[in-house]
Amino acid sequence: MEGSVKKLNVGLVSVGWMGRLHSRAYLAAAHHYPELPVRAVLARAADPDQGGREHAVDVLGYTDAVADYRDVLADTDIDVVSICAPNFLHHEIALATAAAGKHFWIEKPMGRSARESREIAQAAASAGVITAVGFNYRHAPAIAHARALVRSGALGEITNVRVSFLADYSSDPLGALTWRFERARSGSGVLGDLLSHGFDLAQFVVGRISRVSADTETFLRRRPLPSADAASHFSRGAADAPTGDVENEDYAVVMARFENGAIGVFDSSRIAVGPRAEYTIEVYGTRGSLRWDFQRLNELQLADDAAGYRTIMAGPEFGDFRRFQPGAGTSMGFDDLKTVEASLFLRSVAEGRQFAPSAADGWSAAEIADAALHSAQTHEWVTVPLAEGVTTFDA
Repeated sequence: MEGSVKKLNVGLVSVGWMGRLHSRAYLAAAHHYPELPVRAVLARAADPDQGGREHAVDVLGYTDAVADYRDVLADTDIDVVSICAPNFLHHEIALATAAAGKHFWIEKPMGRSARESREIAQAAASAGVITAVGFNYRHAPAIAHARALVRSGALGEITNVRVSFLADYSSDPLGALTWRFERARSGSGVLGDLLSHGFDLAQFVVGRISRVSADTETFLRRRPLPSADAASHFSRGAADAPTGDVENEDYAVVMARFENGAIGVFDSSRIAVGPRAEYTIEVYGTRGSLRWDFQRLNELQLADDAAGYRTIMAGPEFGDFRRFQPGAGTSMGFDDLKTVEASLFLRSVAEGRQFAPSAADGWSAAEIADAALHSAQTHEWVTVPLAEGVTTFDA
């Protein structure tokens, strides 16, 4: 077996929380998917911060760490690259990675706009490289079962869909004005950061979204300027610090039409007081309905008769659950969803065809977000352009 397994050298760009999670997921994939014909080897990480570079080598196990991501791309031994840098660097790094002919796994939002996301997807397609995008919620085994129910017709004709992504990570008025609140560096606010997940989840389960009508609002319009080391969602400014303008939306509400005729309602907030990570999807059909909440990711509520909802625990027959736990009731977690994603990326590279959510899927979600922003400005329904190469809608 050892001789038949090919090693893929991994390059990592940015050793933050998500970069560390990618690294763990690559290694965990070998344990949970032993039949994969490839094994990830953590080879070279890039981070301008010395502490990040030291963590990559001393803790994560990378052979080498450098300050400039270009040194990763120039390394002919690197086979695949994880792009976990801040949003405003994705476009530059992804285009350079495609030009270097290296397969890449990139976090969402892929670009700061639909244009940037389109250029990334098209560059990857032109270079013939395999991609993966961090739409991890679609990998929950309960979501795999939900998709199967919808696609099999078990719920009848789908009539309407509700998706809500509510979080509190920016609810503190003293939350620092980091790059996430700046349009030039982040692009949109909650539409890209959270609802890109919601749009992808809805399209994965139900089908393509074809047009939208939306509105947005920024409720906390000014925030304290950050200290030099503030970078995350949770960075806090001083009460007496000077303040600056928040440039993108705290909240968004979107009405949508699916190509199959279903109606969708989406909303998302980053300043909700109460919900921590209440990410939900509800699908209603003429013969039944289902509900899923990330906070209870191992459960699916299903109503397919007159008795109303019953709770089904994810088990070995749901998606990839059996890879992680032996039976229903023993839960999977967030990191496991990224391990599923890593396995799909590695399998995609090994077989030369797309199994992971691709750059085209990232482009598709970005088109919906941009259409929603345009609708919020014009107060009109906006048609969502079709992204080329999307496989999410396939049965």
